[in-house]
Amino acid sequence: MAVKRAAALAAALSAAAVLSGPAGATIHPQSSIAGVKLGMTQAEVIGVLGPADAIQTGTNEFGHYTVFRYVRLRVTFQGDVSVTAVKTSRKSEKTPHGVGVGSTRAQVLANVLKVRCTRRECHRGRFLPGRRVTVFPLYHGKVTSILVGFVID
Repeated sequence: MAVKRAAALAAALSAAAVLSGPAGATIHPQSSIAGVKLGMTQAEVIGVLGPADAIQTGTNEFGHYTVFRYVRLRVTFQGDVSVTAVKTSRKSEKTPHGVGVGSTRAQVLANVLKVRCTRRECHRGRFLPGRRVTVFPLYHGKVTSILVGFVID
């Protein structure tokens, strides 16, 4: 009998761990996604997420950049020094109030403080250089991805 209870408890704990998702699976508007915070170094990101699945480098109008690519997650280092943007299309990533990929425009409006919406996107923050923004692109009224980042220009 005790063996059956122990097995049942172990199964329940395993199921709870799977359903709760990874420890960093939370979006904090204006701050972080998946435990990656704006301003982190490349080494700090690797410490949180592990080595990237792929690394992309290049140059754009703002200078050199590096992008760490993970499954449905991109971490951008504009200028290569620290995180300037994190973008996810993972359905497992949610805000503390449950908004994530697949949420409706109405859910974003109801559950994200200080958010403004148009037909094509919802966003929090002002699009001014150096400011933090959180963007929720919409397709047919549902969130397709979430980006937390600094406005570069």
